[in-house]
Amino acid sequence: MSVARDIRLVLSDVDGTLVTGDKILTDAAKAAARELRAAGIDLALTSSRPPQGMRMLVEPLDLKLPLAGFNGGVLVNPDMSVIETRAIDPVAARQVVDLLLGQGLDVWVYTATDWCVRDPNAPHVAREAWILQFDPVAVPIFTTEDLARAIKIVGVGDDAAVLAASEKAACDLLGDAASATRSSTYFLDVTNPLANKGAVVATLAGRLNILPAQIATIGDMPNDVLMFRQSGFSIAMGNASDEVKAQARAVTDSNENDGFASAIRKFILPAVAG
Repeated sequence: MSVARDIRLVLSDVDGTLVTGDKILTDAAKAAARELRAAGIDLALTSSRPPQGMRMLVEPLDLKLPLAGFNGGVLVNPDMSVIETRAIDPVAARQVVDLLLGQGLDVWVYTATDWCVRDPNAPHVAREAWILQFDPVAVPIFTTEDLARAIKIVGVGDDAAVLAASEKAACDLLGDAASATRSSTYFLDVTNPLANKGAVVATLAGRLNILPAQIATIGDMPNDVLMFRQSGFSIAMGNASDEVKAQARAVTDSNENDGFASAIRKFILPAVAG
């Protein structure tokens, strides 16, 4: 069994990893976080969610380190005060909005403070509002001002093949101007090229004065592979695709079967006890 060595920080994804499909933070996950702290290992979160969408996790997990929302597009303290933001280039933002709409996807635009949608009754909007615990702002069109403040642009669609094709098209169109990765089976996230989970590993390593090799990462989606590659030990969830699992050092149970807690106890804590 592969076990992590000399780990000082666990960096975890949220949806599909830390919480269940019903967005529940289980008692086992909370207990695993306490066990990490007792072992002298920090816990940090990174997510495609906006920072406000992680606020409800701060107290039950007793989080002390910055949270990286929008895949690293906004870094905040646990009290939600902003440390830094990485906006999308406005020209790239307009290009990708036009591309995604042309692909038949719905489009959402997040700024540091707002979530803008074209139709509040469109698919996935109501569930996302329930998850994030705040409502979107309905706008008839995305203005130049909206896109000048864009931190994350999301293409939304239920056709996996269209979403995958849109990811490739966005990458081809944008080049180094932005990052495009799928954060779920129906979301394609576009962010500043430095707003990706691989960059979050480097940012936290610098802030904590540790090596990236001393960070363990855990996630389930293609946008988590970037942090897998930058960290010392990577764990894929059991509910991840085979493609994502192949990029990780270890695989745990699914998020419906307390895979986060199992990973901490199986791969991280034994090295400390040993």
